[in-house]
Amino acid sequence: MDLTTYAIPAFVLLLAVEILAYRFTPDDDRRGYETKDTATSLSMGIGSIAANLGWGLLAILVWSAAFEATPLDVPGTWWGWALAVLAVDFFYYWEHRAMHEIRLLWASHVVHHSSRHYNLSTALRQSWTGAHHLVFMAPVALLGFEPAMVFAAYSVNLIYQFWIHTERIGRLWRPVEYVLNTPSHHRVHHGSNRQYLDRNYGGILIVWDRLFRSFEPEREKVDYGLTKNISTYNPLRVAFHEYWAIGHDVRHAASWRERFGRVLRGPGWRPAADRGPVPESPLSGAPVPGDPQASLPGASQASAGVVA
Repeated sequence: MDLTTYAIPAFVLLLAVEILAYRFTPDDDRRGYETKDTATSLSMGIGSIAANLGWGLLAILVWSAAFEATPLDVPGTWWGWALAVLAVDFFYYWEHRAMHEIRLLWASHVVHHSSRHYNLSTALRQSWTGAHHLVFMAPVALLGFEPAMVFAAYSVNLIYQFWIHTERIGRLWRPVEYVLNTPSHHRVHHGSNRQYLDRNYGGILIVWDRLFRSFEPEREKVDYGLTKNISTYNPLRVAFHEYWAIGHDVRHAASWRERFGRVLRGPGWRPAADRGPVPESPLSGAPVPGDPQASLPGASQASAGVVA
């Protein structure tokens, strides 16, 4: 049960409200909306809806098989649904973290980080290649949650994250900021500032980041996008440019170890022995030797780029 489809009218309404807010109460410190960027985000969102029809069918098959294989069976009571939302949020944290630390998964997720603006339209800029959800949410079905519950809980997670893609909301009450993912926390996640790279992976709860030491508070002004941005509004290039870049790097790799590293290590990874110039993909903007971003821990945003 994909609840995000039913939430589309609310998304559109809130998007319009934010656009009007920028029009009538502009903020010179915020980037607001730009026509081409917003059109690209909306195009990526529409394409994602179409692509998810196929991925959703595969998810039903995978999660149904996992549910049938487990002796566990969580009832559809209020507390069963609450546990489903909690379980999905926990595994979403690890899915999101993996998408920043494994380049092949980052090639899918980079789409969401491909805007230099941060507004509600950015929340709709989604990937068309979401096969990783099948794997990372399968443990939830193995814990005894029916596939319909997994689908619904995952939808709740995504719907929650829509409203945090805004600069129009500052910090909230401290207890809320401590427990929940908020606009302030998620602005950090979309930042290309050195101290903000690969931080705040949480979907609904920010406590996972606090527990697993990936939390960073918002301090200085956030620079959105990636450390290497691409200048295109073409939805096809936005959707697939990092896959193209991976292919480029694999073709130019000097060994099988490097090939595997270019695919399965972090997006900013390069061989330690590599001291000469590396052919740079015109789309990925992959860091060349000597680029200080290439040595950043986990620097997922250093490999490509044009933003739970």
